[in-house]
Amino acid sequence: MEMTEVTGVSLKRGSVAVEDNDRVAPAEEAKRQKILDHCLTKSQSELEHVSPPSGVNVPEPPEAVSAREGTKNSDVQLEEEEEEEEDGLSEEGEEEEEAESFADMMKHGLTELDVGITKFVSSHQGFSGILKERYSDFVVHEIGKDGRISHLDDLSVPVDEEDPTEDVFTVLTAEEKQRLEELQLFKNKETSVAIEVIEDTKEKRTIIHQAIKSLFPGLETKTEDREGKKYIVAYHAAGKKALANPRKHSWPKSRGSYCHFVLYKENKDTMDAINVLSKYLRVKPNIFSYMGTKDKRAITVQEIAVLKITAQRLAHLNKCLMNFKLGNFSYQKNPLKLGELQGNHFTVVLRNITGTDEQVQQAMNSLKEIGFINYYGMQRFGTTAVPTYQVGRAILQNSWTEVMDLILKPRSGAEKGYLVKCREEWAKTKDPAAALRKLPVKRCVEGQLLRGLSKYGMKNIVSAFGIIPRNNRLMYIHSYQSYVWNNMVSKRIEEYGLRPVPGDLVLKGATATYVDEEDVNNYSIHDVVMPLPGFDVIYPKHKISEAYREMLTADNLDIDNMRHKIRDYSLSGAYRKIIIRPQNVSWEVVAYDDPKIPLFNTDVDNLEGKPPPVFASGKFTQPSALCQL
Repeated sequence: MEMTEVTGVSLKRGSVAVEDNDRVAPAEEAKRQKILDHCLTKSQSELEHVSPPSGVNVPEPPEAVSAREGTKNSDVQLEEEEEEEEDGLSEEGEEEEEAESFADMMKHGLTELDVGITKFVSSHQGFSGILKERYSDFVVHEIGKDGRISHLDDLSVPVDEEDPTEDVFTVLTAEEKQRLEELQLFKNKETSVAIEVIEDTKEKRTIIHQAIKSLFPGLETKTEDREGKKYIVAYHAAGKKALANPRKHSWPKSRGSYCHFVLYKENKDTMDAINVLSKYLRVKPNIFSYMGTKDKRAITVQEIAVLKITAQRLAHLNKCLMNFKLGNFSYQKNPLKLGELQGNHFTVVLRNITGTDEQVQQAMNSLKEIGFINYYGMQRFGTTAVPTYQVGRAILQNSWTEVMDLILKPRSGAEKGYLVKCREEWAKTKDPAAALRKLPVKRCVEGQLLRGLSKYGMKNIVSAFGIIPRNNRLMYIHSYQSYVWNNMVSKRIEEYGLRPVPGDLVLKGATATYVDEEDVNNYSIHDVVMPLPGFDVIYPKHKISEAYREMLTADNLDIDNMRHKIRDYSLSGAYRKIIIRPQNVSWEVVAYDDPKIPLFNTDVDNLEGKPPPVFASGKFTQPSALCQL
């Protein structure tokens, strides 16, 4: 098995300038093409979440794939991306903004060399193509721990006599909903909101009570007579704590506390999607749980769990949101946990492929038979000049002023204009309230941290940082672990190549054991694992063990004591295979004459009964590789 070193500079993940074949301005196109041409001749990059066929390099926007030399991979964990409007709709002019930021991202963002991605598994010629010319060219289906692939194929709601009627969603006027929401969020000085019952019947009063309690979990209700008229009065019973803890007495004891559902989303990352859902449901984002974050620029299908929100209420969102679908509802006793998934199934389109049939087959066969180095990909480390692993390292060092600084300080790279203004205000005043006023969207990490600093003060950064949802906070330290792992795997491959050696680690069940001299021939490189640093792992018994120690020492961390003063940030560690050979790999090359047609059906297409695409050939044909893993 051959191994090749990465040289040159890589284009990175990030904003995509071309969406569904819309064209950007000629000057921007020329600027991007210049960067792209340079990349195609000098660099190798990655396919998000899974390596391309062996030999495929994947620079992003417009994500041309130059498949010259080897295989690399990225992982299905996504670091935070820019906060968008929370209405579930695409922002007008989003593509122009992304086009304008492309050159800046290339100038200031990380390269693969920066995060330890330096090796390939093979040296064949490979082929080129365009990855994710349309976001719908990249489809991810989550695979649960039971091996079942998540599909959205059922929009029905479980029948439950305890659920309120559909009338709860229409009985309140828009003005009443606005007043109730402001009351729930303590945005005004009112202590209660009174709604007159126009048709005074017990049934009508019951529906209004149900509507308020269902749509606004922080409120209680009562009926009052005022001057001969009936009013339903909404008020806070448990103060601000009611927002974080959904009402207990309204949830049937016989029903599991969590509603699990399959979330289909387009062009939005998981954390942004949770923020949208929580806004429309008027609940805190931290009552949602999931097994893994999924890409923004893709169509993804994954399982989500939410605490004490009915399937009926969730299903109603299908009428409100664009580019989202919720279905396959069930009530369960437990939430979901990060990492519980078995993996992901990918359907990937590489458009405008160039290369001979032989080169395509060679690259795809290499992917199928050898696999790829299981690097954590660029999406784990952020898109700006402040990598997320630096924040994670500061957390582990207990350097909280640095954590605050790294998240809030001005940085080069592609960001929304309002984030730039917020950072500038922070740098000028160090006033969290003033910086927060510059943010129209408060649920991004920066907004949450500023809100925490306003609440707890600049001397209690730990508590302020704790306002950020736990999964988001843990992403930072997981990013640091990934950074260490990438670097150590590159050193391991450089030192020993792509073969098992004595002192390597393999898993027997869930337990890591050492490879001995006498049994080294019983294993292949596909069995070898490397540890993510933590207090509950062992390290290889060869030169790479010392390399781990040296790297953490240089970062002022003690490899023998990875427990943190704050339990959430203690790293237990884990093991990860260094070479992955994907299962059930299949591909086909198709020609088409309409660049706007999709090349396969999505779950929503199938739900709507759309026929599969028909490919035609004409004067203008574009060959594309359709790959499933």
